[in-house]
Amino acid sequence: MNMLESALVVVIILVSAILIAGSAYQQSAARRHAVELLRSVLTLEQYNQLICHGHIDIPSPSNPERVYRVPRLPGRVQVREKGELKMLLCLQPVGLIPDADIVVIHKLMIEADEEAYLQKANHLIPLFSDHDRMHG
Repeated sequence: MNMLESALVVVIILVSAILIAGSAYQQSAARRHAVELLRSVLTLEQYNQLICHGHIDIPSPSNPERVYRVPRLPGRVQVREKGELKMLLCLQPVGLIPDADIVVIHKLMIEADEEAYLQKANHLIPLFSDHDRMHG
């Protein structure tokens, strides 16, 4: 396990520990901390994209034509190549954590070890392409 993966594990454990406490105040604090972490991890462009469009596009470290479209709210990650939807990925934490932390986890996992991220995710093939939806 490399340093970035170890850091990810630590972040996940810390966020999980915060949520185990369970009080409304602590959950509110966890959400606030998650948003602060999100703002520190995303570029200004990514943060603006998340607020305006409800997702961020994370470039693939291994394929310059691929981006991972990570939604702001829980949902499937879109894999797009040359702008076209190629597959959907489902990779969710076991416990409940703030939505902002889920976005951070996706981003860091993709950037740190894209291959491991793809191995851990459930892959879904879309029934229709973007082109079919627009011209169908």
